[in-house]
Amino acid sequence: MDRITLTGIRCEGRLGVSEEERVLPQLVEVDLELEADLSSAAESDELTDTIDYGPLVELTMRLVEAGRYRLLEGLAGAIARAALETTADILAVTVRVRKLAVPMDVDMDHAQVEIRRERT
Repeated sequence: MDRITLTGIRCEGRLGVSEEERVLPQLVEVDLELEADLSSAAESDELTDTIDYGPLVELTMRLVEAGRYRLLEGLAGAIARAALETTADILAVTVRVRKLAVPMDVDMDHAQVEIRRERT
Protein backbone atom coordinates (compact mmCIF):
# COMPACT_ATOMS: atom_id res chain seq x y z
CA MET A 1 0.00 0.00 0.00
CA ASP A 2 1.17 3.53 -0.75
CA ARG A 3 1.74 6.03 2.06
CA ILE A 4 1.70 9.73 2.73
CA THR A 5 3.77 10.55 5.82
CA LEU A 6 3.46 13.80 7.76
CA THR A 7 6.11 14.08 10.45
CA GLY A 8 6.57 16.43 13.37
CA ILE A 9 3.33 18.42 13.40
CA ARG A 10 3.97 20.66 16.43
CA CYS A 11 1.22 22.28 18.44
CA GLU A 12 0.26 22.94 22.03
CA GLY A 13 -2.39 21.02 23.89
CA ARG A 14 -3.62 20.34 27.38
CA LEU A 15 -2.62 16.77 28.17
CA GLY A 16 -2.11 14.87 31.36
CA VAL A 17 -3.67 12.69 33.99
CA SER A 18 -3.57 15.34 36.70
CA GLU A 19 -5.30 18.74 36.65
CA GLU A 20 -1.89 20.32 37.27
CA GLU A 21 -0.58 18.90 33.99
CA ARG A 22 -3.57 20.27 32.10
CA VAL A 23 -3.39 23.82 33.52
CA LEU A 24 -0.95 25.05 30.87
CA PRO A 25 -0.65 23.91 27.25
CA GLN A 26 2.26 21.58 26.50
CA LEU A 27 4.20 21.11 23.28
CA VAL A 28 3.07 17.98 21.44
CA GLU A 29 4.33 16.45 18.20
CA VAL A 30 2.14 14.34 15.95
CA ASP A 31 3.07 12.11 13.01
CA LEU A 32 0.48 10.79 10.56
CA GLU A 33 0.95 7.94 8.09
CA LEU A 34 -1.91 7.66 5.64
CA GLU A 35 -2.26 4.45 3.65
CA ALA A 36 -4.03 4.81 0.33
CA ASP A 37 -3.85 3.91 -3.34
CA LEU A 38 -1.80 6.75 -4.83
CA SER A 39 -1.39 5.24 -8.30
CA SER A 40 -3.77 7.71 -9.99
CA ALA A 41 -1.92 10.69 -8.54
CA ALA A 42 1.42 9.16 -9.52
CA GLU A 43 0.21 8.99 -13.13
CA SER A 44 -1.70 12.26 -13.38
CA ASP A 45 0.39 14.49 -11.07
CA GLU A 46 -2.88 16.21 -10.08
CA LEU A 47 -3.89 17.20 -6.54
CA THR A 48 -7.46 16.06 -7.22
CA ASP A 49 -6.19 12.48 -7.58
CA THR A 50 -4.56 12.27 -4.17
CA ILE A 51 -5.27 13.05 -0.53
CA ASP A 52 -4.88 16.76 0.18
CA TYR A 53 -3.07 16.62 3.50
CA GLY A 54 -3.38 20.33 4.31
CA PRO A 55 -6.85 19.88 5.83
CA LEU A 56 -5.60 16.85 7.80
CA VAL A 57 -2.82 18.90 9.35
CA GLU A 58 -5.33 21.62 10.28
CA LEU A 59 -7.72 19.02 11.73
CA THR A 60 -4.90 17.49 13.78
CA MET A 61 -3.88 20.87 15.15
CA ARG A 62 -7.49 21.72 16.08
CA LEU A 63 -7.91 18.42 17.93
CA VAL A 64 -4.70 18.94 19.90
CA GLU A 65 -5.27 22.62 20.66
CA ALA A 66 -8.98 22.43 21.53
CA GLY A 67 -9.01 19.10 23.35
CA ARG A 68 -8.32 18.25 26.97
CA TYR A 69 -7.04 14.70 26.96
CA ARG A 70 -5.83 12.77 29.97
CA LEU A 71 -3.91 10.22 27.90
CA LEU A 72 -1.84 10.31 24.73
CA GLU A 73 -3.87 7.28 23.69
CA GLY A 74 -7.10 9.33 23.81
CA LEU A 75 -5.65 12.06 21.62
CA ALA A 76 -4.15 9.58 19.15
CA GLY A 77 -7.47 7.73 18.89
CA ALA A 78 -9.39 10.97 18.25
CA ILE A 79 -6.96 11.96 15.49
CA ALA A 80 -7.14 8.50 13.87
CA ARG A 81 -10.96 8.49 13.89
CA ALA A 82 -11.12 11.99 12.46
CA ALA A 83 -8.60 11.19 9.71
CA LEU A 84 -10.55 8.13 8.59
CA GLU A 85 -13.75 10.18 8.53
CA THR A 86 -12.31 12.86 6.22
CA THR A 87 -12.22 10.71 3.07
CA ALA A 88 -12.88 7.13 2.05
CA ASP A 89 -9.55 7.22 0.18
CA ILE A 90 -7.66 6.73 3.44
CA LEU A 91 -7.62 2.97 3.99
CA ALA A 92 -5.59 3.04 7.20
CA VAL A 93 -3.85 5.59 9.39
CA THR A 94 -1.00 5.37 11.87
CA VAL A 95 -0.83 8.15 14.43
CA ARG A 96 2.15 8.87 16.68
CA VAL A 97 1.75 11.41 19.47
CA ARG A 98 4.77 12.61 21.41
CA LYS A 99 4.63 14.56 24.66
CA LEU A 100 7.91 16.45 24.77
CA ALA A 101 7.84 17.43 28.45
CA VAL A 102 7.18 14.39 30.61
CA PRO A 103 6.40 15.17 34.28
CA MET A 104 8.95 12.78 35.69
CA ASP A 105 12.29 13.38 37.37
CA VAL A 106 14.27 11.67 34.63
CA ASP A 107 16.31 12.67 31.59
CA MET A 108 14.03 11.62 28.72
CA ASP A 109 13.36 13.02 25.23
CA HIS A 110 9.63 12.30 25.16
CA ALA A 111 6.81 9.85 25.77
CA GLN A 112 5.13 8.48 22.65
CA VAL A 113 2.05 6.49 21.73
CA GLU A 114 1.54 4.90 18.32
CA ILE A 115 -1.76 3.52 17.10
CA ARG A 116 -2.93 2.20 13.74
CA ARG A 117 -6.53 2.06 12.61
CA GLU A 118 -7.96 0.57 9.42
CA ARG A 119 -11.16 1.33 7.63
CA THR A 120 -13.68 -1.44 8.36
